[in-house]
Amino acid sequence: MAEITTPYQPGTPCWIDLTAPDQQAALDFYSGLFGWSGEIGPAEFGGYTVCTLKDHPVAGVMAAQARDDQPAPPTVWTTYFCSTDAQATSEAISRNGGTVLMPVMDVMDLGRMMVAADPTGAVFGVWQAREFPGAGIVNESGALIWNELNTSDREAASAFYAEALGIETVPMEGAEGYFALTVNGRTVGGLQNIPAGAPARTPPHWLAYFSVENTDRTVAKLSAEGGTVLKPPFDMVAGRMALVQDPQGAPFALIAPQPMGS
Repeated sequence: MAEITTPYQPGTPCWIDLTAPDQQAALDFYSGLFGWSGEIGPAEFGGYTVCTLKDHPVAGVMAAQARDDQPAPPTVWTTYFCSTDAQATSEAISRNGGTVLMPVMDVMDLGRMMVAADPTGAVFGVWQAREFPGAGIVNESGALIWNELNTSDREAASAFYAEALGIETVPMEGAEGYFALTVNGRTVGGLQNIPAGAPARTPPHWLAYFSVENTDRTVAKLSAEGGTVLKPPFDMVAGRMALVQDPQGAPFALIAPQPMGS
């Protein structure tokens, strides 16, 4: 089991969460799909749910709520990057052309967070851990395995994440047009220009990949439970994957991984 036993390095994806119009329906769907456990949280946490897999935190789910005459947020998975100083990261984001969407705030004694958009418009979060370090299990069936930036301007995005979050971009061997995102030489995610076959007007975005044992079987289950298949299962260099949406419209990827080059 891929348990996380050491602190996340700054710039590393450390958490994901979902904002959904119907929080309970989302919990039911993902519990059935991935085997997660989770109940709507206490009011003092805004009902936020920390879902678990094998008793380890794996992802968050919260209810979409309009604030200050603003519309409710979109139904999406948000990738959070580790920071040792969320305020300093916020300033670096602004200084390098990003936009702060939700200013730095304390989350009880768990940590500090913020939400921002990069210069191309892709939204992401920042997490400064205190008592809660982030995901406690990754890279196994039912858990997060990859975070991918699909951007409209690779060079601009690469420059931004290097300056604001310390994430470097290097070509990925064996995957033409695809780039690895690295922190201190360790690959932590991927980056590509929005694929030519993507739906028209697809905005820049971060995409969460979940590991599964059998992509075709999981896609069939997702479809039976009201999800939508955006791109049916196909074989690629890292495994067999599919692009899907949950019943409330949040996109994500599924992959049954295989070693690169196998």
